[in-house]
Amino acid sequence: MAQKHQSTADPAPAEPKKRRRVGFAKPDGGVEANECITIYLVSSKDEVGASDAARITPIDLNSFFEEDGKIYGYQGLSITIWVSRISFQAYADISYKSTSDGGKGVTDLKSALQNIFGETLLDSKDDFLQTFSSDGNYIRSIISSGEVLPHPLTNGHDGASTLSGKATSDLEVVRMVMDNPDAGNLYSRLVPLVLLLVDGSNPIDVTDPGWELYVLTQKKDLEHEDVQSRLLGFSAIYRFYHYPDSTRLRLGQILVLPPYQSKGHGRHLLEVIHNVAISEDVYDFTVEEPLDAFQHVRTCLDVQRLLGFEPIKEALNSTVLYLKQGRLSKKTHVPRFVPPSSAAEDVRRVLKINKTQLTQCWEILIYLSLDAIDKYVDDFEMIVSNRVKEEILGKDGGSGGKQVLEVPSEYKEDMSFVMFKTKDGKPSSVELDEDQTKQQEEQLKQLVDERLNVIKSVAQKVQLQV
Repeated sequence: MAQKHQSTADPAPAEPKKRRRVGFAKPDGGVEANECITIYLVSSKDEVGASDAARITPIDLNSFFEEDGKIYGYQGLSITIWVSRISFQAYADISYKSTSDGGKGVTDLKSALQNIFGETLLDSKDDFLQTFSSDGNYIRSIISSGEVLPHPLTNGHDGASTLSGKATSDLEVVRMVMDNPDAGNLYSRLVPLVLLLVDGSNPIDVTDPGWELYVLTQKKDLEHEDVQSRLLGFSAIYRFYHYPDSTRLRLGQILVLPPYQSKGHGRHLLEVIHNVAISEDVYDFTVEEPLDAFQHVRTCLDVQRLLGFEPIKEALNSTVLYLKQGRLSKKTHVPRFVPPSSAAEDVRRVLKINKTQLTQCWEILIYLSLDAIDKYVDDFEMIVSNRVKEEILGKDGGSGGKQVLEVPSEYKEDMSFVMFKTKDGKPSSVELDEDQTKQQEEQLKQLVDERLNVIKSVAQKVQLQV
């Protein structure tokens, strides 16, 4: 039997198999909404995409996205949003290189943006551009059912004359009650700007007829003749019932659009609203949680009104005469420097300024009356310091039954404390060591310094306008 022939040559070595590399994709860290979204306020189609378009800076876009304010699943994400000053509709241009689920899914951008812009967000850029011509008369048309309010050159009361000079002829304030469908329609288009630009804001209930919308417009824009009215800002006011036969006005929201800020428009709007409170003889006019910038304007306005109001003049003269008698530090008893109850009631009844706001203005009125003369400054600062300490610790710097105790905090260690009351005015078992006492004193001094800065800032502004 023949045998199978075998080659004597060595077989060629086989190529080694390539090993497949196994690894883990990097987790998706997301991108903060504040870093990838840009918003512009535009008044014509030519401004859409223009490098010099008016950019607005929202308070915090992150709060509208996920729990941590991030957008997930996108690489190279860029979102540009244009909001029309004419119709207050919006369009979002979204671009990105790719998408992938890195473990936290892919953020639904359309849904997230609609949480901010609602029905004002248009899907088509062409439709958005078309609104600049089709909706050129939107503002004038929608406010036509409202009531045009006069800007008072004088309102008939001492100290309550107009404070921003003569009324600007092309400005107009229109009042619309929320049971008017046009008011609800307009406010729904303004809600996105309220959410983006007003800290801590929430939309008002447009079905509640207690709300009133005060709309500040410019009747004619010379650059765009097809635009009959330009909305500059607005305020939402709530009208409360006050027993037995009166009402109270409370300002809930106010916004001047960014391109028109720092031009006196907010002051103009506030003057008109204040005149409504006086002319309709409401009980008082208050503001819900005013932001610092608005409070500054409001206080400037009220201080000027109060300077010309006779009951306040009399009370202020008495206070200033007492201060000019000598140094308060040498007196065994320093009285509380607050406006008399009778004057406070006159201010509320005539000027509609409530007691809380009058108290804010009172120290500024004293400061102005002292003319910031050096020999009175120390006494004045003592007044402010005593009042701030009383607000924080109670009367006489702590004997009113309140104490402040420093506590550790991961949020802000140097400004964290708790306030507690002692039982029946007896000393508490909680004691502050020397370092805690020193830190408490520093914090109180900081509050006093901040208040003094506010007083001087308002006083300077009022002196320039007198």
